[in-house]
Amino acid sequence: MSVSVEFHFDFGSPNSYYSHRVIPAIEERTGVKFQYYPILLGGVFKATNNKSPMEQLAGVRNKPEYNALETKRFVARHKLDNFRFNPYFPINTLSIMRGAIYTLNNGNGDDYIEAMYRCMWEQELNMADASVIQQALVDAGLPAEEIIVGTTDPEIKQQLIRNTTDSVERGTFGSPTFFVGKEIFFGKDKLRDVEEEILECL
Repeated sequence: MSVSVEFHFDFGSPNSYYSHRVIPAIEERTGVKFQYYPILLGGVFKATNNKSPMEQLAGVRNKPEYNALETKRFVARHKLDNFRFNPYFPINTLSIMRGAIYTLNNGNGDDYIEAMYRCMWEQELNMADASVIQQALVDAGLPAEEIIVGTTDPEIKQQLIRNTTDSVERGTFGSPTFFVGKEIFFGKDKLRDVEEEILECL
């Protein structure tokens, strides 16, 4: 039986980076490939009146400390030792999310997504800077000029808007969000539930 599994992501979310690093093991155990679905987190927040975790946790006694502890446990469990918090955070990811749309449409999405996550959350680069983006693409062996031009295509821009709108209509309010068929799961801590749902659908 075919199982549809979608990962709705924005490179600007560290929790989506964690999920990206854990997904391959789930794919290996289940034999099911996740479909990467680019969205723009700022657009999601605007459409849902949501706020970033940093804003939500500000001024709340004990909750930021618990959130940090939970993240530390997740990182240790999955041995995500390469993670580095980006000093430029929060970063405007509009250009690189358009790049995700373009490359997924043109056959090199996997390499592009891996490169952008690595640059954002391991190499601590300012991925809102056009020159940094170009060099990152070159370093990853990707067709930098082609991708950069591709991100200016009106259809690519519209596709990212459509993805974001459609994701919200389906229930998304943040990233990472997962869909297994019509079932929605939010957050890196729900990846175990995502895997269980996949197995139940097989």
